Amino acid sequence: MPKNLVIVESPAKAKTIEKILGKDYTVKSSFGHVRDLEKSDSAVDIENDFAPKYVITPDKKKVVKDLRDAIKKVDHVWLATDEDREGEAISWHLCEVLKLPPAETKRIVFREITAPAIQRAILAPRTVDINLVNAQQARRVLDRLVGYELSGLLWKKVKGGLSAGRVQSVALKLVVEREKEITAFVSENFFRVNALFSVENEQGKSVDLKAESTQRFSDQTTAEGFLKECIGATYRIDKIEVKPTKRRPTPPFTTSTLQQEASRKLYMNVKRTMSVAQRLYEKGLISYMRTDSTALSETAIQAIEQEINKVYGAQYAQVRRYKSKSANTQEAHEAIRPTDFSRHSFGGGDRDEERLYDLIWKRTVASQMADAVLEKTNVDIAISTVADATLRASGEVLKFEGFLKVYLESNDDDEDEEASGILPPLKEGQILPLQYMTATERFTRPPSRFTEAALVKQLEELGIGRPSTYAPTISKIMEDNRGYVIRDSRDGVEREFRVLTLRNDKISQKTDTETTGTVKNRLFATDIGIAVSDFLGEHFKQIMDYGFTANVEEKFDAVAAGKAVWTDMLEDFYFPFHENVEQTLEEADRVTKERILGNDPETGRTILTRLSRRGPVLQLGAPEELAPEEKPRYANLPTGVGMDEVTLEQALELFRLPKTLGEYLGAEVVVGIGRYGPYVRWGDTFISLDRGEDPHGVDMDRAKELVVAKQKADAPVATYKGQPITKGKGRFGPFLKYGSIYVNVPKRYDFDNLKQDEIVELLEAKLEKEANRYIHQWEEEKIAVENGRWGPFIRWGKKTVNIPKVDGEKVTKEAAADMTLDEAKAIIEAEHPDAFKAKKKAATKKTATKKKTTKTSRKKK
Repeated sequence: MPKNLVIVESPAKAKTIEKILGKDYTVKSSFGHVRDLEKSDSAVDIENDFAPKYVITPDKKKVVKDLRDAIKKVDHVWLATDEDREGEAISWHLCEVLKLPPAETKRIVFREITAPAIQRAILAPRTVDINLVNAQQARRVLDRLVGYELSGLLWKKVKGGLSAGRVQSVALKLVVEREKEITAFVSENFFRVNALFSVENEQGKSVDLKAESTQRFSDQTTAEGFLKECIGATYRIDKIEVKPTKRRPTPPFTTSTLQQEASRKLYMNVKRTMSVAQRLYEKGLISYMRTDSTALSETAIQAIEQEINKVYGAQYAQVRRYKSKSANTQEAHEAIRPTDFSRHSFGGGDRDEERLYDLIWKRTVASQMADAVLEKTNVDIAISTVADATLRASGEVLKFEGFLKVYLESNDDDEDEEASGILPPLKEGQILPLQYMTATERFTRPPSRFTEAALVKQLEELGIGRPSTYAPTISKIMEDNRGYVIRDSRDGVEREFRVLTLRNDKISQKTDTETTGTVKNRLFATDIGIAVSDFLGEHFKQIMDYGFTANVEEKFDAVAAGKAVWTDMLEDFYFPFHENVEQTLEEADRVTKERILGNDPETGRTILTRLSRRGPVLQLGAPEELAPEEKPRYANLPTGVGMDEVTLEQALELFRLPKTLGEYLGAEVVVGIGRYGPYVRWGDTFISLDRGEDPHGVDMDRAKELVVAKQKADAPVATYKGQPITKGKGRFGPFLKYGSIYVNVPKRYDFDNLKQDEIVELLEAKLEKEANRYIHQWEEEKIAVENGRWGPFIRWGKKTVNIPKVDGEKVTKEAAADMTLDEAKAIIEAEHPDAFKAKKKAATKKTATKKKTTKTSRKKK
């Protein structure tokens, strides 16, 4: 029997480590955190020095039981969770729930899952670092307090269902501010002059030499004047400057730079990048992937040097020791790197793992390679008729590849960089024959919208968040239920530009067109996102201040270093913040963002945009223009058009809908735009239009096409007990429909070619599950007693209500079967006192909260 139990947080990591440690060790996983703050607004006892109330999460109760059983069978327990604050907190929570003394339980850490690293860790155990735990607790508690209070405020003042967080709100502000910069940007035109000359290359062939004026021209008149001055001119090479230059490799990856480069090169979002990196780490292929250090261990540096010498030659190797610029970087940690440099590629994983491993290997190896040596040539060309003007041609020659043999870093604006080509043989004093010269109209451009990579970079530069927070922060502001930021690609618009051409001493002019403003996979702030950011910015200037947020991160670092008490830090932050929430709740108006567009020519009523409780809408009819009990008409904004951008003309078009087209097969046919986009309604059947299809262009013929296609799609694919079974595709994927029952079709089935026996198999499995789901169902009352994963519970409308334990034991399915409707209502009322009473204004918790805070504030004073 194994004498040692090692607990890690990941099952994949457990398998790898168990292979390394051998038969005397059993390795089990906690599957992440086993405890969290309870899900209520009393999860933090503010009065009692911010004491957190932790509970074992429901999905971890079996995990905890299994770990408790495993502990009884071994002599020693080792905690081997990740080496960061989150990992330290997981170990501490395990100590608490498993009754392990934190000051005595062995804690081991390693930054790579390899035999040498694990064995070194076993030989040098430590105990749980309570300072790191407290730093994690401080972040968790603070973010819970801020999140709960700001979210409740947003529900009342902006829109239901919204939420906010300390770091997420600042990340949102960055995107919103960039959106406003772009909206406010006024493009200015200028003219750029380029010339094309003919010269002979080394083989005697005529080749083109491109040169550009070092001067820009502000308008067409001055650009045309310059071209006129060049009529009859001679062009001579005035100066050739050859400069040797070097390019140095970039440091190895940190969490931030890995997320940025994976986004640029592999088109992975930050969440996906971290998920793939986690799998590579757990398989023992790379070092720990949450780090802000660029340092490499001496062992790693020696291994890289040996591999470079072996594969590329000694001239390509150059030992470099990187040191991070951030004062808070833990240099004992390492950059992200492969664990075995002789393994150039990873062929045993999925495509994402293989590509990300390749990127990490190349970046790490290149960081220890020699500089690339280049030779840059600038050629200045004089114009005989314009004394102070210069045309410049540039070229670049790679003399020694160095690290470029392996890797070149990307950036977010690669499309702006033009590669310098190799110039033909040239000499000073050489006369160059002009083919033609152009003055092309160009336009200044607004700042680029953020990519996920660029946003990560900005957060890091501002000191907002830490390596483990970038991915969840960006994921949070992009969640569908928030709708603050979306990743989108949008087509540009066509724009005219002028081109003046000097050829054979004659000037001609033409107008050409180009597409401008095309973006791919960029972050856009939505109307809701802008409204939330503006509201928080107006009422919570301190929280939305970048410097203040970065300062909070530094305080977490101080707690982690044992230089600050975490509860003192929370006290300094929370009480002023809470008073601000209370004041805003009392004084701030609800956000509507109303903007009057004009009047409807038919009714004379006002057309405006406003932020309703369901989101941004167009409204026809102001309250004072409506009859008693009359409601205004609403329309959704056009796709991709914001509240500040929509025009009266667009609004009038939208209010032309819904439009009745006629009748088809005895049912009315209507085209309109609803909550989920444009549609055709045939009787009671709604049919969505194709993506991008204009509902205003839908006529009766097109509507009939859609109805016929819908009838075909809805035709029964099978029958069961005499009732038809149909199939379709919805928001959650392909499904079968039998009466009111929907059956999801798993990916392992060929949905387009389902067989009769497969359809029946899927349906019967669903019917059996549904039959076992309900113990009682009182449909008129919207109350049911259902079987759940953790035992019976009551469903009341959309709410779930736990059934109280009896004599400390959970209620069984058999006992729940005897429950009456009155008993079910009593349980619901115990949790929701006014559930079945006439609606009345509920007493808010605000008074109690104020009282508590006032008491604490006085105690502080």
